Amino acid sequence: MTIRVLLADDQTLLRQTFRLLIDSCADMEVVGEAADGAEAVGLARAHRPDIVLMDIRMPGTDGLAATEAICGDPGLRATRVLVLTTFQTDQHVARALRAGASGFLGKDVSADALLDGIRTVAASDALLSPTATRALIARFLAAPDPDAAPALPADLASLTAREREVTALAAQGRSDREIAGELSVSPLTVRTHLQRAKTKLGARDRAQLVALAYRTGLVRP
Repeated sequence: MTIRVLLADDQTLLRQTFRLLIDSCADMEVVGEAADGAEAVGLARAHRPDIVLMDIRMPGTDGLAATEAICGDPGLRATRVLVLTTFQTDQHVARALRAGASGFLGKDVSADALLDGIRTVAASDALLSPTATRALIARFLAAPDPDAAPALPADLASLTAREREVTALAAQGRSDREIAGELSVSPLTVRTHLQRAKTKLGARDRAQLVALAYRTGLVRP
């Protein structure tokens, strides 16, 4: 299946570069380009892309507000947002993750890493951060959000002990294969536990599940 990508960045040259790169792949296509967040939301609703490649800093409606609008729209539940940011200095990435962004990449990312990142998020496979450490991810996800209702340990009560264990390991940045090796089960079994955990907690993808694990204290940075 072809991964349909919407580009949202106020820099025309950067959008054109991304379009050329993405359209050169047999398994991807660009379905639209937006120069600001409001346009990104409108085009997302019109085209229903698989991935929105979203810049945070844009004039008018920025990428954070656009991410919240897209991830909060029930009609766009299948659409994933992949945020572009200078992660090491941009604290706003925490809000983007809480809003439902499925991953993030530094703007200095290589072409191959960008394409791999799009494929990974399209498959709902992992939280991306090639340019940051796991500890930094944990710090952002665990940071208090004054605008959000606190997540309580009781939110995890519906999970089985094994589902909590697998969720905690995923939140630590472990891959399905690494978790499977540690627990002596198959990667398919790991994915099954993670899918059940996402369903029970209402998490749209692995990124939200990881964020919830930190906010509830299941995992601490």
